[in-house]
Amino acid sequence: MTDSLDALEATIRARRTGDPDTSYVARLTHKGRAKIAQKVGEEATEVVIAAVTDDKPGMVGEAADLLFHLCVLLADAGLSLDDVRAELARREGVSGIAEKAARPA
Repeated sequence: MTDSLDALEATIRARRTGDPDTSYVARLTHKGRAKIAQKVGEEATEVVIAAVTDDKPGMVGEAADLLFHLCVLLADAGLSLDDVRAELARREGVSGIAEKAARPA
């Protein structure tokens, strides 16, 4: 069974080179990585606003938008959710404080 994020990622990859007049993913990809990254930032801000106002339904919707745009950005960079999963697996069992301290400056 395919996870919904895996299905989303596959759909995004399939639509990246589509017609920008009929595909939001293609349109966003056509505008370039800076625009995609801007959308990720906007969606992250909307998640934060929903969280601090205790808007749980809004937070769910904005989190879905954030994950969608993050998947578009990852695809544009030639990365995948598996790359993110591998990094999370690498960090598993390591204190967040210790992991952050071990990062290069």
